[in-house]
Amino acid sequence: MRALIRREVPLAVPAAAAWEYVTDWPSQSDWVPHTRVEHADPAAPARGVGGRIRAWSGLGRIGFWDTMTITSWEVRPDGGGRCEVLHTGTVVRGEGEFEVVADGPDASRFLWSELAVVPGGRLGALGWKVARPVIERLLDQGLAVLKERLEGGPEEAARA
Repeated sequence: MRALIRREVPLAVPAAAAWEYVTDWPSQSDWVPHTRVEHADPAAPARGVGGRIRAWSGLGRIGFWDTMTITSWEVRPDGGGRCEVLHTGTVVRGEGEFEVVADGPDASRFLWSELAVVPGGRLGALGWKVARPVIERLLDQGLAVLKERLEGGPEEAARA
């Protein structure tokens, strides 16, 4: 089974500022709930096609690594951009996409989508029915923090 989650949040900041912030992978630890994001290979850049990142998702020592490889990277002249990743871990598998769309000189939208492979057949599908609203709520909370950090100005984002 494959499951699709999409989220969108309007931002009162230029697309370039939003793009820079959402693709600064370690800063995602500040707004993605219960997740620590880092470069999979500190010696290699994690921007552009072939870049690799990983995210520890969980509480304390209980959790899992979500490993990702960037499969598409586009930066637009208006400051927006799109990044697609392939989740290659043992728990999370599938595709993800981040996109920042310019809505004028001082406004943008951040779009997040995940097309995940839900393992476990019928049992996995049943588990997904329970987990989906929890995951969606966590994502919504994270996007609210992202919006707050970006719209709070450089001082707020720097504290993040």
